[in-house]
Amino acid sequence: MSSHLNPKQPANVEVLVLAAGLGTRMKSATAKVLHKLDGRPLISHVCRTAAQLDPRAITVVVGHQADEVKKAVGAELGEHRASFALQENQKGTGDAVLAAEQNLADADATILILSGDVPLIKPETLRSLVEKHHADDAVCTILTVRLENPFGYGRVVRDDASEFVKIVEQKDASDEERQLREINSGIYCFAAGRLFDALKKIQPNNTQGEYYLTDAPALLKNSGGRVSLYLYTDAREVSGVNTRAELAEFENLIRRRTIRRLMMEEGVTFIDPSHAYVSGEANIGRDSIIHPDVHIEGKSVIGEACEIQQGTRIVDSKLGNRVAVKDHCLIVDSQIADDCAVGPFAHLRMNARMEERSVVGNFVEVKKSTIGRGTKSMHLTYLGDATIGEGTNIGAGTVTCNYDGKNKNPTVIENNVRIGSDTMLVAPVRVGEGAVTAAGSVVIEDVPPNTLVAGVPAKVKKKLSDSE
Repeated sequence: MSSHLNPKQPANVEVLVLAAGLGTRMKSATAKVLHKLDGRPLISHVCRTAAQLDPRAITVVVGHQADEVKKAVGAELGEHRASFALQENQKGTGDAVLAAEQNLADADATILILSGDVPLIKPETLRSLVEKHHADDAVCTILTVRLENPFGYGRVVRDDASEFVKIVEQKDASDEERQLREINSGIYCFAAGRLFDALKKIQPNNTQGEYYLTDAPALLKNSGGRVSLYLYTDAREVSGVNTRAELAEFENLIRRRTIRRLMMEEGVTFIDPSHAYVSGEANIGRDSIIHPDVHIEGKSVIGEACEIQQGTRIVDSKLGNRVAVKDHCLIVDSQIADDCAVGPFAHLRMNARMEERSVVGNFVEVKKSTIGRGTKSMHLTYLGDATIGEGTNIGAGTVTCNYDGKNKNPTVIENNVRIGSDTMLVAPVRVGEGAVTAAGSVVIEDVPPNTLVAGVPAKVKKKLSDSE
């Protein structure tokens, strides 16, 4: 089956994502579709796949924690890409689809229905489903799979000619029907003009007392419509996440796929692939080496020939080429240029920036600051809201005292400065080019260029020549 829609087929596909339920088997106060997989909510994965189909519209049915689900969808698709329908009372999947009737009022549309908890579904699989739906001139097409253990899933019943008869849920199935291995994936195509008529005829005649969307195909068949079945081979791809154990299984699967791709296609070395985590959205360059217990999260970018040592966590950050990150560092929302060194036990956050060949050493925290080219801060230092020039050395125990109790204030340290150990820089303050602060100085006013300051508070002790 081709992975692209036939040009003769109508381009009027609309996607409906069902995301109203709480997901009681997750044992959580958080709606199931908001639980994260690979760093993003489950609903985000489904919406991203839906958007790749370039549908005419995407509608998400919300219920539990509706505002939070809307925010997650908006963060993935943009504020105006999706519309929402509210299912006020969760009375079943049929009721959920019916809640979106006003959003899907075009009788000529093909409605592709997805569940918000099926994160691994691929766009090419959905394109093939839509192709089959159109090729068979069906009013409904159901994506099905066969499972060795189908317990808990709705069974697909076929007749002697292998044509669709009905879907029966586990709790409502007879002993004979429970032996069937073909199950309903919960992914469908419907002709919109026929779907809503069928939904309004559904009765909650089941042990759950719910309006099942799964009853709609049989009603459509009995009214003369063609119901087609698309038997798919990869059950994992179309599986939903129902429990925390399954969520962990999916996480492990995505992690292994990501790391294998980086090793095989990008030339990245993992010392112990089973003890590293890399987001599916991260990029790592050729000849980089990743040690055990490293976490690279979000949209992080690691350049070529980097070495990330044990216990480091990097989140939404960008590292240039030949960067060495030593053991147990935390780097969040920051940028590190080529040939820099970080750590061990360093913390960079809130848009910290390191320019080429700069060094941040052990137990140094850099917050919302820029470290200039070739500058070093090797030990036990806090640099917050600071701009530091080139070729500067920051002594051990230095603190930029950036917070006055109400506001965060900036510190500027110019090029070729020497900051002595245990210097307190009380912001706002500027240290001029070529200046030196003596050990233990408390700097409360600007330091002129090429001067030595010392004391509490620090005072100019002498003028330095340019060569000192």
